[in-house]
Amino acid sequence: MATPVLSRQTQKNWWIDASLFSSAVIAALSGIYFLFLPSGGFQGGRNPSYNIQILFSRHIWDNLHTWTGTAMIAAAIIHLGIHWPWFVGMARRIGNEITGKCGCMNSRGRWNLILNIIVAVSFVLTASSGIYFLFVPGGRRSVDPAILFSRTTWDLLHTWAGITLIVAAIIHFAIHWKWVTKVTRKMIAILIPAQPMQQSTITNNP
Repeated sequence: MATPVLSRQTQKNWWIDASLFSSAVIAALSGIYFLFLPSGGFQGGRNPSYNIQILFSRHIWDNLHTWTGTAMIAAAIIHLGIHWPWFVGMARRIGNEITGKCGCMNSRGRWNLILNIIVAVSFVLTASSGIYFLFVPGGRRSVDPAILFSRTTWDLLHTWAGITLIVAAIIHFAIHWKWVTKVTRKMIAILIPAQPMQQSTITNNP
């Protein structure tokens, strides 16, 4: 069986997208954990969520959320850099579409564009608020520096932008499911080439 052919650029895109996807999944799962268990409580208190562990301790979930979120931001920046010419061209098409200079997109293209904008804006809000919490850790005795917003506002922004990002990303992934599965199958075939079947030797009886 011949090994599937994929361009180096497509293979590079696949690795970046795979890194972005895997880090996003872990960041989303850990975010959902904190959404439903927003506070660890305190020993001896009335908070029933104190010391609840689901697969991991709360500390490990916190580390997973922080570092996979950081990895997701890094992968997204690389993704943006590689596809920058596409983004520039798309921005020009959007400008021409808005100003009525051309009907450059069909209805499907417009919906896909709206979805991509939602993904981009929610990602930027989620990432920027996450970076805020990374460099401005909270605590009972910490003072809220109120950079642009209060800590409570940053928390709400991070939560709801994250939820919007998860929903929009799932829809985006579903729309491109055929491309994902097609390229992934070819990548697996390249990484793990199928072994040729050995033909058995048939000896004729004299």
